[in-house]
Amino acid sequence: MRNDAEAAGVYTVRVEAPEGRSLPAILAPLLRQVLLRLSRIAAARDIATRGLRALAGFAKALKITYNDIEVGIDFDPEPGLTDNGDLEGDLASLLEQVGLAARTANTAVVIFIDELQYVNDAQLSALISALHRSAQLRLPLTVVGAGLPQLRGMTGDAKSYAERLFEFPVIGPLGNAEAELALAKPARDQGVDFEPAAIAAIIGQTRGYPYFLQEWGKHSWDVAKQSPITVEDVKQASIETVAALDESFFRVRFDRLTPTERRYLRAMAELGPGPHRSGGVAEQLGRPVNSLGPVRSSLITKGMIWSPSHGDTAFTVPLFDEFMKRIMPGTDWA
Repeated sequence: MRNDAEAAGVYTVRVEAPEGRSLPAILAPLLRQVLLRLSRIAAARDIATRGLRALAGFAKALKITYNDIEVGIDFDPEPGLTDNGDLEGDLASLLEQVGLAARTANTAVVIFIDELQYVNDAQLSALISALHRSAQLRLPLTVVGAGLPQLRGMTGDAKSYAERLFEFPVIGPLGNAEAELALAKPARDQGVDFEPAAIAAIIGQTRGYPYFLQEWGKHSWDVAKQSPITVEDVKQASIETVAALDESFFRVRFDRLTPTERRYLRAMAELGPGPHRSGGVAEQLGRPVNSLGPVRSSLITKGMIWSPSHGDTAFTVPLFDEFMKRIMPGTDWA
């Protein structure tokens, strides 16, 4: 299906990188769709068809290594083109063919990948290398990735030139003015106002985190019987909001943890919102700091924590420290 971006001259591919799936498995079916669309453009037909042959070779060669690749290609591979079984070289050649087809069609291809932190080091390195080649050839193909804060460090570890190749805008909490606007404007559009103190209370509870602003705003709206929405409405809504977040947003993350990982996060929570020194967490657990390295690494991989600076550890989700205290109360966890 052709979307608005494509009608304006840009082909977009959107995908989320889930845990447990390989980058080739994620990209191959989507690139097939793009190449098929490009092959319908007369000027790009031959190059796009060669791209489909490249994709056939890519999928066939790498299926032995990444057995989760499932893509049907109605084209015979071209020997020597993306079929060497080396992900870095083959992916670079494949994206080059896609870029060449896009340039011939006088269009561009943009691949949006969410949760990019779940892509492992070798596959992330291959993606960066492929994009570097496309940039050197000035091909109209690029990737827009989104992920947790550790993504910047991951890309730097994967390829030293990544910081020159990409921009890394930070999407963080809203400032007070933006948070107030996010709450007040939608309500005002429906003829409802918030008391200034009610808005201040919500911002204080949510720390400006956009999703939490949405949840607190929703429950405050549901609780209030008339305009303006008051501080008392927010206090009552907070009980329902926290309960809803505990059963969905927070609990989904908690259920992915091993008992050891839960204890580590509970120790962090005992210290407050953070960030915390790794040594402080180890002290809470009564363990040598070096013995907790594998647990900390696993939690970073799962996206539960990140390292703002060397030796520091922070939750990736605001208010998770409070949730950990609610779900693991007392001191039995220690």
